[in-house]
Amino acid sequence: MPVYRFEASTAEGRIEKGVLDADSPRQARAQLRERGLVPLEVAPAGAGAGVRQAFGGRIRTVELTLLTRQLASLLSARLPLEQALGAVIEQADRTAVRERLAAVRSEVVAGQSLAQALSRFPRDFPEVYRALVAAGEQSGDLALVMERLADYVETRTALAQRITQAFTYPAIVTLVAIGVITALLAYVVPQVIGVFAQSRQELPILTKALIATSDFVRAWGWWLLAGAVLAGLGWRAALRSPSFRLAWHRRVLGLPLLGRLIRGVDTARFASTLGILSASGVPLIRALEAGAQTLGNEALRANVHDAIARVREGAPLSRALAAGGSFPPMMVHMIASGEATGNLAGMLQRTAATLSAETERRALALTGILEPMLILLMGGVVLLIVLAVLLPIIEINQLVR
Repeated sequence: MPVYRFEASTAEGRIEKGVLDADSPRQARAQLRERGLVPLEVAPAGAGAGVRQAFGGRIRTVELTLLTRQLASLLSARLPLEQALGAVIEQADRTAVRERLAAVRSEVVAGQSLAQALSRFPRDFPEVYRALVAAGEQSGDLALVMERLADYVETRTALAQRITQAFTYPAIVTLVAIGVITALLAYVVPQVIGVFAQSRQELPILTKALIATSDFVRAWGWWLLAGAVLAGLGWRAALRSPSFRLAWHRRVLGLPLLGRLIRGVDTARFASTLGILSASGVPLIRALEAGAQTLGNEALRANVHDAIARVREGAPLSRALAAGGSFPPMMVHMIASGEATGNLAGMLQRTAATLSAETERRALALTGILEPMLILLMGGVVLLIVLAVLLPIIEINQLVR
């Protein structure tokens, strides 16, 4: 039965939006009137999907995990796919999620496979997700694959979220420090130093430097902020160039601390993706192509594309990945062991777990060093400002005595 999205008004004038099953738009309007609603707009769920996807909200990771688990449970209970999708639509909270799933259900009812229906919304259902769904449909055990897929969606961004949380406190401290120091230089220091300007005493060097810095911030502060914004926009525009982005990402990987963190996060995500795709029966070439889409670093992605070409020529995966020199040797050695023992998927999952734990330890160690350093730096700058203000006062007191 086709699915229609609707917009209707209640008797109190409140606007309601949603989706419903009906044989035709006329029957959909009749169902709305039976509910006591006045139909304002009724259209097929797939109509305008591209526009709504571009400008509407996308499915969040938490929502994607929930609907995947719900779908897996319903399919495990031997419910047909069409009915399972309908039940998940009814349980969805947000209108955007209901409309996406309603459009997917309409395509499935029309004869498309679930993977083909999901491909209409690549922003909401990434390549890895669709590849696993296609593998489940081909193997005939879609429920089991959906359970694995829900686990994968949960763990896909877990490492990146933990690292982001680890760096949140240092980032907040840095922003607060910049704001406090700027406020002191722009507003507090001029009022205090103005008292010394009336006296004709020779000011200390530290006080003169503070006055010069304060004058510079007051005169050029907004220009510096505008310049920083323009520089950021220019940098983003430059990164749109594939050659420049590739060169920059290669240089980032070579940085002592940041490079190792980025390499660890991307490599762990890639190994986890490749492992779950291999375990689900996805061909290696397609698994590599889907895994490359999860990499945020262009240098690592180029390494994978080069490895795909080598694997097509018959080279082992470990040797193909090692040729680019971008992936950690530990990962290459574990993949070689998996290929030798015939347990590539298991070795990839173990590699992902090892890399995730190692990267998280490095991130926590780095933030453990950064936090006290930032506090000491902020305290040192504030101490200099206080000394620059107090030194003339101390000298005046000595002259009075």
